[in-house]
Formats: sequence, structure tokens, C-alpha cells
Amino acid sequence: MPVTFELPWPPSVNHYYRRVGPRTLISRAGREFRRRVGRILALRRLPPATGRLAVSVEAYPPDRRRRDLDNLLKAVLDACQHGGAFPDDGRIVWLLIHRSQTVPGGRVVVTIRDLTAGQQPPDDAAIWSPSWN
Repeated sequence: MPVTFELPWPPSVNHYYRRVGPRTLISRAGREFRRRVGRILALRRLPPATGRLAVSVEAYPPDRRRRDLDNLLKAVLDACQHGGAFPDDGRIVWLLIHRSQTVPGGRVVVTIRDLTAGQQPPDDAAIWSPSWN
């Protein structure tokens, strides 16, 4: 059974990390995003997906500025892992990100399928659908 949840708009990878001397740390905005995602996932009481995973991310940007979608994935996937959605994002074998219409404040909708539980990612025709669950 796929699991879908909505998250706030994440900081881009350009704002997720900060350099402090020779060290690279997660920024204040990155830590706050991880805490918010952790609270959202805790309220849902989802069991962690532990098999081979297919993940779909629908991005609803807060405005029409140009953005690289791949800059969102690091914060979203790390926060999902930190919040307990899965034990390791290295388990993801299929990943799709889709930009949708803008919404005030922005948001992302994440769908996780555990492929070892007999679920399959969508076939090629379904990949272009905004929602595949």
C-alpha cells in the first residue's frame, strides 16, 4: 500500500547547508525543516518502509521563480529519513520528482511504495501522471 503525505516547502540544497570553518553543517532552516517533517510523520504514525523503495515527489512551488527541482530532493529525502519514513534513503531504487502549479507558501507531496511488498512503480505510461498512487 503506498503511503502519501504532505510536507512544507523545503529549503533548497543551496540553503540546506552552512560552512563553519572547515566543517559543513545543516543550516538553521534545514534543521527546522527536519523538525517539522519529523512532527508531521510522528502524527501519522507510519511504520518505516524497509524494502526497496519507489518515491514520488510532487513539488508545488510558492511562486513562479526559476528553481532546479533536484535542489529540493536532498532536504526532502533527508528529512523523511530523519523522521522515520524509511531507515536509509539508499533503499530508494526508483525516484520521480514532478513540478506542479504554484500554491501560497509552497508544499511537497511525497508518495512512498515498498517494492519488496509486491508493489510496483508505475509503468512508463503512468510516469507522466501527476499522481501515481
